Amino acid sequence: MNHRRGTSRTFHSQKSGAPSRGQCRQRNKERCRSESKPQVRETDEDEQRLQQQLQETVPKGTCQTMCPTKELQNREAQKRLHRFEMVPGTEKDRRPRGDPLRAVKEYSRPAAGKDATNPTDLRPPSVLLKTVCYLVDDILASHNLHPWTEVYNFVFDRLRSVKQDMIIQRMSGLDCVAILERTVRFLIYASYRLCGEPLQLYDPCINDTHLQEYLSWLLDCYATGTEAYPNQEEFQALGLLYNLGSPRATQHIMQLAEPLRSTPSISLALSLNQAFLERNPVRLFRLAQRLNFLQTCALHRHLVACRSNLLLIYSHGYSSRNCRFPLNRLAQLLSLDAALTTQLCKEYGLEVNKDSQVIFSKAAFTEPEQGRLHCKLYHSIVSEKQRDLTIENIIHGCA
Repeated sequence: MNHRRGTSRTFHSQKSGAPSRGQCRQRNKERCRSESKPQVRETDEDEQRLQQQLQETVPKGTCQTMCPTKELQNREAQKRLHRFEMVPGTEKDRRPRGDPLRAVKEYSRPAAGKDATNPTDLRPPSVLLKTVCYLVDDILASHNLHPWTEVYNFVFDRLRSVKQDMIIQRMSGLDCVAILERTVRFLIYASYRLCGEPLQLYDPCINDTHLQEYLSWLLDCYATGTEAYPNQEEFQALGLLYNLGSPRATQHIMQLAEPLRSTPSISLALSLNQAFLERNPVRLFRLAQRLNFLQTCALHRHLVACRSNLLLIYSHGYSSRNCRFPLNRLAQLLSLDAALTTQLCKEYGLEVNKDSQVIFSKAAFTEPEQGRLHCKLYHSIVSEKQRDLTIENIIHGCA
């Protein structure tokens, strides 16, 4: 049987004219020798060609105005111009005219069939930075444009369109950082100035979401860039102060190089963060006196919780029938005046007697109902530091 099977296989191979195994092995070796070098060269050329194609697919803006001409014409025809963009004197006309020197490209959501990469609709980095400076100097800082909620919403939308152009062009470098820094300062300042405004005019959650995105992008630019960034200390500290108590923000700071981590602003932010984590509001408010205006704006959203924590601790520590705590001393600890401290104590169910003494009681302490405690009333620790600072100084970082 075995002999027949072997004969059959041999006969089949010879009949088909197939080469022997040794001949196949030799031919494969020769083919590998002859094709190995050209294959490597073709692979390298393919990679180079692919990289070149990827570079070519990144669009580069050619629009030299703050708003593309086509968009300005369309919005003018559709009566979608903002009053800040109209030619002065035509606001009440049946069809207001757009001012090319004041109009700014508005944000539009990506839509199917819409080409967002047209170079004529994209502004190059220099024009984007010029646009941001215009929004700061001529819109935010204007004394003639009000209310400020409308100013905020206009600038907020136009900065989103700037961000959109930056992302499409994969923008990086010093111009990118300069734009992001001004945007982060604007959103931090707005979180303080518009605190307590109605939700239909200002939504703190939306502001926070975009601020976190811009801040994350900026810190990533610092980490991956090769240039020197003179404002890095400022924004590393602002990021921690704004996200006080966040494990992620704390870990990010601890991973910085020692020379940067030990700078005055970051060291102070770390001390404040530690006081916050240790629930030591007295130390936190004492350290907060050393912050500058914008740093206090970043911290301010945590002040309500810190003051509540301080009153809770003192309500337990000084809860005694015969114990009295000086009102002026408590006001100093809370960074408030006596009148606001009295009002705050009453919100938490604590009594202030005729002799300006606080009667702490853990039984009487109650958290105020949500929405009853208005943070804006207790902004004195922030407002006192603004003094003569203008919005241009604050946003451009000239404070």
